[in-house]
Parts: sequence; C-alpha cells; structure tokens
Amino acid sequence: MDQARKCGNRQPNNIGNAPLSELTVAEATNRVYESLQADNEDIDLHIAALKEALKREGQKEAVFDPAKLVQNNRSGRKLMQAYFRQRGVKVTFAAA
Repeated sequence: MDQARKCGNRQPNNIGNAPLSELTVAEATNRVYESLQADNEDIDLHIAALKEALKREGQKEAVFDPAKLVQNNRSGRKLMQAYFRQRGVKVTFAAA
C-alpha cells in the first residue's frame, strides 16, 4: 500500500496551503486566532510557525488584538502570554 492511501482518511487541518516555513508574521498570527477560535486546535503548531516567522522577519514579539481573543480579559491575556512565553514567543497586545 502506498503512502497516499495510508493517509487517505486523515482529516484536513486548518493551516491552509502555505508551508509553515513560508508564513509571514501576519499570516501566522491569523492562524493563531483561528486556532484559538477552534478551542486551541493545533495551537502548538501555530505558535512554532509564528516563532519562525518572527525570527525570519527580525521581530522580537508578536502583537495580538485583544478584541479578536476568545477570552479577552486580564486573566485570559496573562494565560496566553505565559503559554506563548514557555514556547519562546513574547506576546504583547495592541492598544484598544
């Protein structure tokens, strides 16, 4: 049985067609938003992609819009910052 048949029943993921290594920071950030809306589905994959995009573009931190977050309160933002920091991504939030 060839490789294509083995993977025939896999569910599609929500990362789109672009390879993770070619994402811009904006695209990676949008995928994080989508993942957060989908109950954190593939969040670690999207954080890794965001980290690579930040490194490639020479940025030191990811900026998120608090209005787009599922849990837009202080506790939710601090939890998000801590989780991303553990994975090597500094998170800040845009002023409202």
